[in-house]
Amino acid sequence: MKKGLISAACLGTTVAFAQVKDTLQTKNVEEVVMTASRKKENIKEVPSSITVVAEKQIQSQLTVNSDITSILQYTVPSLGTNSGQTSNTGQTLRGRQVLVLIDGIPQSTPLRNGARDLRVIDPSAIERVEVIKGASSIYGNGADGGIINYITKRNKTDKKISGTSQIGFTGQPYGGTLGVRASQLLSGKVNKFDYTLSLAYERTGYMKDADGVYLSPTYSTAKMDNYNGMLKLGYDINDNQRIEASYIGYSSKSDLNLGLKTGKYGVTPTIGEGEGKILETTPQGTPRNHNIRVSYDNKNLFAGTSLNINLYYQDFKTVYGYSDTFFNGGQSNVLSKKAGARFNFDTQLWNSPNSQGEIIYGADILNDQTVQKLEDGRFWTPNMSMTNIAPFVLAKIDLFKKLTIKGGLRYENIKVNVDDFNTLSVIKSDGTFTTSIPVAGGKLNYNALVGNIGIRYNIEPFINLFGSFSQAYSINELGRILRTSTSETIQSLETKPIIVNNYELGATGQISNWLNYELTSYVSTSKLGASFVQSPDRALMIQRSPEIVYGVEGFLHFTPVKWLQFGGSYSWMEGITSVKDDCDYSTKINNSRISAPKVLAYVQAKPIPALSIGLDMLHSFKQDRFSPNAKGLYAYGEGYVPEYTVFNFKSSYEVNRNWRFSLGIENLFNKLYQPNISWWAARDSDFTNSLGMRGTFMVEYKF
Repeated sequence: MKKGLISAACLGTTVAFAQVKDTLQTKNVEEVVMTASRKKENIKEVPSSITVVAEKQIQSQLTVNSDITSILQYTVPSLGTNSGQTSNTGQTLRGRQVLVLIDGIPQSTPLRNGARDLRVIDPSAIERVEVIKGASSIYGNGADGGIINYITKRNKTDKKISGTSQIGFTGQPYGGTLGVRASQLLSGKVNKFDYTLSLAYERTGYMKDADGVYLSPTYSTAKMDNYNGMLKLGYDINDNQRIEASYIGYSSKSDLNLGLKTGKYGVTPTIGEGEGKILETTPQGTPRNHNIRVSYDNKNLFAGTSLNINLYYQDFKTVYGYSDTFFNGGQSNVLSKKAGARFNFDTQLWNSPNSQGEIIYGADILNDQTVQKLEDGRFWTPNMSMTNIAPFVLAKIDLFKKLTIKGGLRYENIKVNVDDFNTLSVIKSDGTFTTSIPVAGGKLNYNALVGNIGIRYNIEPFINLFGSFSQAYSINELGRILRTSTSETIQSLETKPIIVNNYELGATGQISNWLNYELTSYVSTSKLGASFVQSPDRALMIQRSPEIVYGVEGFLHFTPVKWLQFGGSYSWMEGITSVKDDCDYSTKINNSRISAPKVLAYVQAKPIPALSIGLDMLHSFKQDRFSPNAKGLYAYGEGYVPEYTVFNFKSSYEVNRNWRFSLGIENLFNKLYQPNISWWAARDSDFTNSLGMRGTFMVEYKF
């Protein structure tokens, strides 16, 4: 790897090509994406790789598991496998952190990454998921590895009222595991008004492994009450103007009362047993995630120019379990409030039969207030208030209906105000405590010009080539750096931003009507990354050093006959770092970020028009990248990860136009295995088994 990659200029944003792996019911997918360029465009016009998870695919996966982290691990090739818990730690995208959005509203908390940003909405409210792979700055702070944007459902009918009602039951072949979920979707249009109302509730049962043993209660999804509500109201002022307002609320809280029996790493899993002494005063989970958005669209503001304005507000809280790692113990939480505005202008420069040119420009304004506290009021991180003002411009040229060229610039201007605070006294591995110290806050200023450029050449339907360069700019894990401060002033800490340069080359195409494919290779570099590593006393700390992450991914999708389709994907990545800052990239980035190679495969068939049956497979390869120390112990993130294969079954039967029954079976063959995080974390408390076989039966009524 050439050293010049590390010293390349720091630019950011991305556009993308799309993989759409869908069920047989969705033969004609709407070929538009909006996340890549913040406007709807045909997927054949974007010069890098994205994955679009369509609505009926989400519904099909929902029959197996309603956890969105599970749905994504089966549908996004380069996304890490999930932990089976409320935390999405380790579920990185192309080896880096991902920015999660709901209709463009940021959900992630990069100032203090709590790894709870994927489970922030119920899948029943999602129309599709757009995954932009590779560094991107187009939506601001935190998209080092890409963007996951949940696009919520909208009204699609002229009826005054239409809807879908669902009720489902989940259970395992062991006692006490019964769960129930119900959802209701209503939508319609009255004159110029339209509305969408979505409500969902789920009560999960106990979770057990393939031997019928309770899974660990730490960050467990068992015995949870999950609520989700969405109301979206729209008004068409005239043919060119529209205003829309929406509210989305999500809550997920557990009342699990199992005791914890800590196992032995690599030997005996950590499990739950009996009714234990509950030290938590607040239920684990995400008690609130409120999102409010108001948008205004004008298709003809003035000659050849359209306008889109988005105003948004988010209020988020997540609560962790009891920990005795700090003095007097307690539960911590992450609190985050965001308010922002996005202004998009789109001007058509020219539009001739053989070429088109347009320019998109505007500005983003964001205020992010994040803090991590204990439930008793003690501060673990100080209050952090980040203000980001970012003007941007993106140009697009289409030539001869075959060649698309895109390029853009964005100026990041970030200011962070940090309050004075006292660090917590934390227990060390030898049983002693660190001394609490006062830290003077202050102001941190960051700015940079970032950008992207890409080209796509649609030679023939069977071969289309694309290449791009894009970048991300993020202030990631500032809170964790501050909370472990050994200095009395923040100015002496290493808080520089992460600037990621992403290079991508790929090919995609369609051969006849029965084969679609894509093959992509990528390299991403950063002069100063951020990884969790283990200090000499086995505590976790942030390592800031130059990094290179590279990999390949691809998929094949076959439709040999109308009633049958099958295919799969493969993803592989590697990451190296220069810890001595001497351009000696001999140290590997640990497995907490570099996921094991993954194969996804699926087959879907409709032997008769009313019946659909399918089988999904996930194979995670072994990962043997590090050696244990003289005592046979692995450092955090470096544990050996064995391979495993798991199958899911899904089916549905349409009784008539209104009624449908669905049956899904997760872990079809009841395989006993551990999620990857159990192995690479290399800690007794994290060594847990995965969920055993579980079935879901759902009844759906449409009107």
